[in-house]
Amino acid sequence: MLYKVNEIFETIQGEGSFTGVPAIFIRLQGCPVGCAWCDTKHTWTINPDLQVAPKTLMAKSAETEQWSAFTVEQFLALFQEKGYQAKHVVITGGEPCMYDLNPLCNTLHNAGYQTQIETSGTFEILVPAASWVTVSPKVNMKGGYKVLQSALDRADEIKHPVAMDKHIEQLQQLLAQTEISKKLIYLQPISQQAKATALAIAYCKKYNWRLSVQVHKYLGIE
Repeated sequence: MLYKVNEIFETIQGEGSFTGVPAIFIRLQGCPVGCAWCDTKHTWTINPDLQVAPKTLMAKSAETEQWSAFTVEQFLALFQEKGYQAKHVVITGGEPCMYDLNPLCNTLHNAGYQTQIETSGTFEILVPAASWVTVSPKVNMKGGYKVLQSALDRADEIKHPVAMDKHIEQLQQLLAQTEISKKLIYLQPISQQAKATALAIAYCKKYNWRLSVQVHKYLGIE
């Protein structure tokens, strides 16, 4: 199986339950959801003319729409070549659940890595039971995709982007559809806006939810 990759890098996870954990990020190419505030719009389109070799992809120094096709074996070889030490692998996008992630995650698990998936919840989540699933539900986006019940049920954590009261109402409607007793609920202010952060803090205190503040952006790292 081939995975279309926009970038791979080692950093610190800045969001949700694994904030502060060293992590290898695999950012897959392709996403039709269309979030207005998306900070990775360069991953939306899969343009065959922009396919490059893996070495070319790893050498790029800026965000581009270039992508490369990787086999699961190539991921492991790259980790060794780069000397990555992190054992937590975050598979994100784009929308990673456009792909069957079972082959990739199973290979990583067998090699001693743990995996985390970051998804909008608008595609079926095809991952092993051992993978940690972060659903950041995208409601009423331009692409017209709906958040799937199966995605909400599979989520280990729900990390909801917020800037206005209506976003809280949307989250409450989603949470009413699934059993949340064993799920972690995070509010994440959109674009680090001061008003959005204040609103998120207020609702976290009201409902005993958690705050995710995108630590990597405050630190100025990937």
